[in-house]
Amino acid sequence: MLTISNSVELADWEIEISAIRAQGAGGQNVNKVSSAIHLRFDIKRSTLPAFYKERLLKLNDHRITKDGVIIIKAQQYRTQEQNKEDALSRLKELIKSAVVQQKARRATKPTKASQRRRMDKKTQRGQTKTLRGKVKF
Repeated sequence: MLTISNSVELADWEIEISAIRAQGAGGQNVNKVSSAIHLRFDIKRSTLPAFYKERLLKLNDHRITKDGVIIIKAQQYRTQEQNKEDALSRLKELIKSAVVQQKARRATKPTKASQRRRMDKKTQRGQTKTLRGKVKF
């Protein structure tokens, strides 16, 4: 059972976890131990509220496939348990981040004084550059 918020929880049957061999250097254990975790979560088949599903499917994230399946590969740690916890926490953070409402941006105009200061700086810079030119007698 993975708890997302007070009212939203994911059952164990919704999250498919399989152990795979990790990439990279590992010494003698690299070909024997399956310590990496491959997590798959089908958004459309889950018991998440419709609002969560909608927001997750709209996300532009490389971990979400076109079919609406979240795929997370965790291989940062040496043990399978730590990688499993890492994968579950990353899934939880992804779901939470999809639901957070972004603050609406309001367009603002620059003040007259700031526009005037900008123009003064531009003319001052132009004068400095003209003074660097050839000296005429």
